[in-house]
Amino acid sequence: MELFHKILKTAVDGGASDIHIKPDAPVVYRISSQLVETEMTQQPEEQWLQKVIDNIVPEHFKQRLEEDRELDFSYHVPGIGRFRTNCFQHLGKWCLAMRHVVAEVPNIDSLGLPEVIKSIAESHRGIVMVAGTTGCGKSTTLAGMINHINTTQKRHIITLEDPVEYVFEDNNCIIEQREIGLDTPSYTHSLKHIMRQDPDVIMIGEMRDATSFRAAMSAADTGHLVLSTLHTIDAPQSISRMLDFFPADERESVRKQMLGTIRAIIVQRMTVRKDGGVIPAIEIMINTSTVSKLINENRLEKLHAAVETGTDDGMQNFNQSLFQLVKDDIITKEEALEKATNAQALEMNFKGIFLSEGSRILS
Repeated sequence: MELFHKILKTAVDGGASDIHIKPDAPVVYRISSQLVETEMTQQPEEQWLQKVIDNIVPEHFKQRLEEDRELDFSYHVPGIGRFRTNCFQHLGKWCLAMRHVVAEVPNIDSLGLPEVIKSIAESHRGIVMVAGTTGCGKSTTLAGMINHINTTQKRHIITLEDPVEYVFEDNNCIIEQREIGLDTPSYTHSLKHIMRQDPDVIMIGEMRDATSFRAAMSAADTGHLVLSTLHTIDAPQSISRMLDFFPADERESVRKQMLGTIRAIIVQRMTVRKDGGVIPAIEIMINTSTVSKLINENRLEKLHAAVETGTDDGMQNFNQSLFQLVKDDIITKEEALEKATNAQALEMNFKGIFLSEGSRILS
């Protein structure tokens, strides 16, 4: 285990976000969104990696690993750090993908997020989704929001995570963190009982199916704030994705129920800073009267326009976020254009040309 822990320490010291280990191949780190191969005198061997996995997989998960051949869990090394770990097989051989979870719970001000996200976190009811692709910082943003609530309000927060990443300490709030497989068998099981645990805020690690989303809507309906994540590329697609959880004959009624339960959708794309770090570009859709009307009338294709023209309500799309990051000298124009939803429109913005396509569409 000494070599394994040295690999993890080198990753942490080098600022790597992810570590990839598979037999007979170089260990690979992801640093500032780029994959970097390590130079080791000897590459990991299958037998060595098998012993590592035997040591790091919790006892209560070993049977599940044998049955499912892949597993998510958290691994902590004192003095090095905590890692969200996925164990899986490649060509019949075990591999590891590990993400370093920074020990210190992030302060929301340190994440480079728009100020409106604080007011969204302070909501007393409704569903708030943090969406984006894998590795875009969804978990970190959620942690920042929970930390903000913990600092500014007196509430009871319960998290359901698979696995637990950031570990919170009670400040103004009471916080209980429940790990799937350790503290409760499944999201479905825990969501059946969570309302009897007197929560004010419920954080669901990932919105995965109709059962979890229906439970989230029920909790929001009864005056709770529900925070969760979703794998989508923009805010309007998030609405469609949630509707897709349900059979076609149920979507109409679910869409109507959304009107009173969705509070906001925050979507992230990670960008590389000029100083070598990373910062998310953020799209924000808030359930204003315009957004609610479009969802009610099933005109989801016009939600993009509502986001673009909703800046007075705290909304912004990716192009607007990227433009501001360039204006603030945080990222380069080239990075912004690469991550833009509409690179041609953003290029025009850089030249001082702003066409309000959203206003035309909504009118």
